[in-house]
Amino acid sequence: MLAARIRSNIVEATHEGALAVVTADGELIAHDGDIERPFFLRSAEKPFQAVIAQTEGAALRPVELALAAASHDGEPVHVAIVESMLGEVGLDASRLRCPPSWPLSSEATRRLQNDGARGPRSVLSNCSGKHAAWLRSCLARGWPLDSYLSPEHPLQTRITSFVAELAGEATQMGIDGCGAPVLATTTRVMAHLYALLASSPELSEVRTVMHRYPALISGANNGEAVIASSLDAVAKRGAAGCLGVALESGIGLAVKAWDGSQEAAVVAMVAALTSLGRVPATATMALESYAVPPVFGGGEVVGRVEPRIDLNWS
Repeated sequence: MLAARIRSNIVEATHEGALAVVTADGELIAHDGDIERPFFLRSAEKPFQAVIAQTEGAALRPVELALAAASHDGEPVHVAIVESMLGEVGLDASRLRCPPSWPLSSEATRRLQNDGARGPRSVLSNCSGKHAAWLRSCLARGWPLDSYLSPEHPLQTRITSFVAELAGEATQMGIDGCGAPVLATTTRVMAHLYALLASSPELSEVRTVMHRYPALISGANNGEAVIASSLDAVAKRGAAGCLGVALESGIGLAVKAWDGSQEAAVVAMVAALTSLGRVPATATMALESYAVPPVFGGGEVVGRVEPRIDLNWS
C-alpha cells in the first residue's frame, strides 16, 4: 500500500501501488508492491522523448527544452515559451495535434475566462511543449508535419526504439491522452530509466534543464517541482498516478498508484526518499505538506493522507 486517506480518525480510502528504487546498472535497491505489473509511462516518458526531439534537430534553447519535457500548468510563461518555439520556425499553434484543453492550473483557467477566452486551445494543453518540439524536429528533418503522431512516423519510431533500448526490453505501445504513442513499462523498469536519466551522459542536457527549471516542467507548487527544487534531483509525473525521480547520485525511483492518485504517488515518493536518507533537514519544511497532505472538511483540517509504504531492501 502506498498511502491511506484518514478523515476524522477513520480510514476512508487506501491507495494500492508499487514502488521501486534502482541503480543505473539495473540493481534493485528496495521495492514495495508488484513492481512487474505493466502500465503506461504516460508523461513520465517526456524526458526521453525530449532527448530525441533535440537529437533530431529541434535546436531548443534550455527553457524550450524544459517545455519539451514538461507537463506544464498552462501559466502565461509556459504558453509564451511554446508559442515562441513555434513562431521562431514559422509555425503557429494550429499545427499542434494535442487536443484543445484548458490549463491544468485552475488559477490560469480563471484568468483566461475572466479575460474573455471562449474555449480551450491546444497551446494550453500540458503537452503542447512536447508537441512543439516534435514539430521543430520534423521541420528540421523534412518529415511530414501533419502525421507526426502516427506510430509509423519516423520521429515516433526513433523515440520508440530509443526508449526500448534504454529500458533493455521490448515494450507495448499505446496511445497517450494527447494522442501520441506511449510505451508501457513496469515500476522496476521505470525506476531504471530514471536512474539512467540521473547518470547517462546521453541524457545530461535534458537532466540539467529539468533540474534547473522545475517550475517550467510542471508548475511551481506541484509535488514534483518541489521535490526537484528541494533535492539534487529531477522529478517528472505521468498521468494516472505515476511519478519518477532521478537522484544526482545515479539512483532512480518510480511510484505507480493503481487507482491513479497523483497525491498518493507523491506521498509515497517523499516517504521513500526519506527512508533512503535523501531528504536533508533543509528540505523537510518545503516537503512537509506533500509528505502528509491535510484533509479538509468545511474549510478546517480534519485528517491527513499518510504514507503506508513498507520497503523491502535488497
